[in-house]
Amino acid sequence: MKPVKVGICGLGTVGSGSFNILRNNAEEITRRVGRSIEIEQVGARRDNASVDTSGVNITRDIFDVANNPEIDIVIELIGGTTVAKDLVLTAIENGKHVVTANKALIAEYGNEIFEKAQAKGVMVAFEAAVAGGMPIIKTVREGLSANRIDWLAGIINGTGNFIMTEMSEKGRAFDDVLAEAQALGYAEADPTFDVEGIDAAHKLTILASIAFGIPLQFERTYTEGISQITAQDVSFASELGYYIKHLGIARRTQKGIELRVHPTLISKKQLLANVNGVMNAVMVQGDAVGPTLTYGAGAGALPTGSSVVADVIDVARTLTADPDNRVPHLAFQPNALSDLKVLPISEVECGYFLNMTIQDRAGVLANITQLLSENGISIESVIQRERDDIELVSLVVMTHTVKESNMNAAIAAIEALPDVAGKVQRIRVESLA
Repeated sequence: MKPVKVGICGLGTVGSGSFNILRNNAEEITRRVGRSIEIEQVGARRDNASVDTSGVNITRDIFDVANNPEIDIVIELIGGTTVAKDLVLTAIENGKHVVTANKALIAEYGNEIFEKAQAKGVMVAFEAAVAGGMPIIKTVREGLSANRIDWLAGIINGTGNFIMTEMSEKGRAFDDVLAEAQALGYAEADPTFDVEGIDAAHKLTILASIAFGIPLQFERTYTEGISQITAQDVSFASELGYYIKHLGIARRTQKGIELRVHPTLISKKQLLANVNGVMNAVMVQGDAVGPTLTYGAGAGALPTGSSVVADVIDVARTLTADPDNRVPHLAFQPNALSDLKVLPISEVECGYFLNMTIQDRAGVLANITQLLSENGISIESVIQRERDDIELVSLVVMTHTVKESNMNAAIAAIEALPDVAGKVQRIRVESLA
């Protein structure tokens, strides 16, 4: 049969991994597809020493790839949401299928891109956009397609997980671990996307759309980072039987969909709590299958390249299929997406860990518990510890489940007390049940 010809745009970490996998595993891939997949052209601003591109047409203009009539599949690996969007839309307009690892592009512009692709009868595959080498998109979209998904929760940013693991295991401070993560190449010079949860929010947006059949709504995803987590928070959480993880959580409720990324206390007994270092993992609760856990490398040239090439294989297998009978981009048919409301964080209900500094005086704790009670908040446990300053003590309160708006009111009232020093540190608690 005629070979499937692909063009790769971007020859960085993921581009080089994808290129090398296509070359090194060519025979195995041909056996799987039934015909060969050939790299017709590469669009890259600069060469990559880890890739032998001899015999391949190289262009410095990536749009040459999108406009090349010989190419069947364009692989977009340049990142960003401006040029990448134009490139993908150009490829689609030219009737080419697209494979991408660009989570920001899909989370923010996927609705538009999928609509264009549907109209043109082409596919846009994006397995590598979430959790690198983990096949979590296919797991939720296809492997669990018989289920009504109740919730999913995941560690979907390796940098944040590395930082929280080091803080938990070694009692280190956030800034210290971040500096090491940057030295090791896990974190960028500007780590904002990782440590403030933006990267994870892009990925959660995609997962939630596939799980619940809703349009992509990145702008409605509540996002909170880990930069304010202290070694003391980690120590108190451990004493109470919890680890702090930076989780992405999506849950279907009677009121709507919860869509949130934030630091979270989860029991040490949970499998997800014991995913450490730069690894990723996602738990999915289906009504038929029950809880499942997918675990693996969330980044890297070969792990992410593995997902990119798997998408290329999937597209190559279905090139001649009727477009109306292919797996939908967001798992559900485009005309069957739900208008379920994405809840604001104020309407979310969960337990809370509150860490505060108070004056060491009689009656202060009673005042705080009174304010919690007035806002319908019941207490699960309390820890009080002396500090170096003999006039102040650290107070940690764990609460039962309550609506966030009630907790906001209680925290505002507590912070207004003259015997409470500074802000109350609030971290949400999840049972994942």
